[in-house]
Amino acid sequence: MTNVSIKYLVFAFLLSGGLFLGCDKDGDSTPADTTPTLTIQDLPVNETDADAIVDLEVKLSATSKISVAVSFAAASATAESGIDFELVTPAGQFIFAPGETSKTIQVKIIGDNKRENTESFKINLSNAQNATLVRQFSTITISDDDDDLFIPTSGYTSAASYPGYNLVWADEFDGPNLNTTNWTHEMGDGCPNLCGWGNNELQYYRPDNTSIVNGNLVITAKKESFGGRDYTSSRLITKGKRDFKFGRIDIRAALPSGKGVWPALWMLGSNIDAVSWPACGEIDIMELRGDLPQQFLSTVHYGPNANQHQYKSGAKGLSGTDNFQDEFHVFSMNWENNLIEFLLDDVVYYTVTPATINGTYPFNNNFFFIFNVAIGGNFPGNPNDSTVFPQQMIVDYVRVFQK
Repeated sequence: MTNVSIKYLVFAFLLSGGLFLGCDKDGDSTPADTTPTLTIQDLPVNETDADAIVDLEVKLSATSKISVAVSFAAASATAESGIDFELVTPAGQFIFAPGETSKTIQVKIIGDNKRENTESFKINLSNAQNATLVRQFSTITISDDDDDLFIPTSGYTSAASYPGYNLVWADEFDGPNLNTTNWTHEMGDGCPNLCGWGNNELQYYRPDNTSIVNGNLVITAKKESFGGRDYTSSRLITKGKRDFKFGRIDIRAALPSGKGVWPALWMLGSNIDAVSWPACGEIDIMELRGDLPQQFLSTVHYGPNANQHQYKSGAKGLSGTDNFQDEFHVFSMNWENNLIEFLLDDVVYYTVTPATINGTYPFNNNFFFIFNVAIGGNFPGNPNDSTVFPQQMIVDYVRVFQK
């Protein structure tokens, strides 16, 4: 065979694609044996007061000449399905048709005006067919937009133990939600039996105004219309769940302020349903008028019936320009038979004994806790244009020690 013949055959062979064995016959630059990859990215989102739809993209690295399939599902973490988010795109399987490189998972972020920690959940990918999973999950992080909460970073902290006492109960508010084995929400405006909760208060109590934030109980009072009232707040009780007789009680809290704002950390006699108020006795460990944010009161209420109601009260203030909103303080009570001592930051400032009061002494019985922020009423008066909302009472912990 001549040299010309050989050259002609080689040229013909090249024209026929003989040197392109690694490429498909259509001239695609992607090698025929390359498997595409599936990816999914993390997604940060902001939670607002309204529901919002967000898109999460599942990507294929290259087009495929055959169908690609992958399964997906949501997995709750600190964010819970049905409470914080919902899948709009039903969990199941995506099938990428030849030529498709992207699919979208739609997720509804459930909005509210409840203050919450940053939360997250995952979208998991699995069972990939004809593709390789590069990332098997996406983390969706939900940041709360209700950022007007100020939690002090300083203030007084009480002792973790006391000589001769044992810690018998505490709530450190460290969980993601309110511990309902300890607390019950009282709801409404007190009507029809006790409209305005007996004090001409203006708020409607609802659970939505309670949150747990960074290890703190937060009760938020808001100026908003609900249930026929112009303000909302929360009121928590331990009645029927936790009650106590005697001991050392410590409550570390920072308090709200403003004309007409009325925070309280207090107790009622557990026999209230049998003997009514004030015969059951009431112990106000702390109550504050928001227009006097540098001073609070400790008060005991007693008497055989409402018409013969009596009370005794002691006041305690801070010096200079300090107020109870800027830092944490510990409101305490040393409670023994025939003796109540009220303390601020471990210093006694007011004492009650049977000799203090003119009447029957009801404070040697079991009592339960009430934590609330009222708005308006007989004690603080009503808010005015100077009152800023929202206002929060922040409780770091409550602890009960007994001998």
